[in-house]
Amino acid sequence: MKIAVFMGGSSPEREVSLNSGKEITKALKAKGHMVTPYDVEWRGKQNLFLAIEEVFNNATDVVFLAFHGDLGENGGIQGVLEAVGLPYTGSGITASAIAMDKDISKKLFTFNDVATAAWICGDRETIDTSLVERKTGYPCIVKPADSGSTVGLSLVNEPSELPSAIDIASKYSGMIMVESYISGCELTVPVLGSNALPVIEIRPSHKIYDYECKYTPGMTEYFVPAPITEELASELKSIAMKVFNILGLRDIARIDFRLDSNGRPLCFEANTLPGMTSTSLVPKSAQAAGIDFPELVTRIAEMAYQRRHQHK
Repeated sequence: MKIAVFMGGSSPEREVSLNSGKEITKALKAKGHMVTPYDVEWRGKQNLFLAIEEVFNNATDVVFLAFHGDLGENGGIQGVLEAVGLPYTGSGITASAIAMDKDISKKLFTFNDVATAAWICGDRETIDTSLVERKTGYPCIVKPADSGSTVGLSLVNEPSELPSAIDIASKYSGMIMVESYISGCELTVPVLGSNALPVIEIRPSHKIYDYECKYTPGMTEYFVPAPITEELASELKSIAMKVFNILGLRDIARIDFRLDSNGRPLCFEANTLPGMTSTSLVPKSAQAAGIDFPELVTRIAEMAYQRRHQHK
């Protein structure tokens, strides 16, 4: 296939996206595909449109999206690609937008009987200590309602810490989410096409799996497959598939969970363009299922390619 890899973007996750894009490019080339990488930015930059024009004129088969966060993951870029008729990997416009909005996602989880942690969402004017006390209690997590990679996230142990956590989150978004802190085991389930891959347990060296633990090698231990019962693994996989379908996702996603004090899985969010770097979770899980990295990215590209030909 003739594949363009779009990476970089203009979100706070730009560096991670560049790493993902480079690894994806290398892996696709190893499988014999013709691959052109593009470092694409927006907001006052023209290179998104220049890249799209070049890709369009080159009769490219598929655009492989390696963005994280912001317009690259929330349906914005997906909309531009739809408008010019270029097939791309990952979820479509609506599903991307819904999954990126953690408040809407959690409302859909609740409506469809998928357990999730108690939360509130609002702007910095509406969230105060008494509301947090009533709805989520302490400790709680404060984060932007529509960012990824734990950017702008804080663990708040007592009311006095709330204002500065709100300040940090509001640098990244006008909408802030406060969520009950669940201290149990952290688990994630990648979904590839119509199959859930092996469950991963994440053991960060901090109390939360924050940006530093996520992207600094050695700060987190990963167990694949997770050392949990067969029964819990199959329950997690079935909830992950349910969430994948509720949100209308496609190709690839990663569904994140924590266990509450009764050992019940609570679903937190779905990542529609999960990281594809050497420390990333989806490649680790695929490897445990016998799918190496070049094969994994080729399968993702093939799903997008087949979609194009179904719609012709």
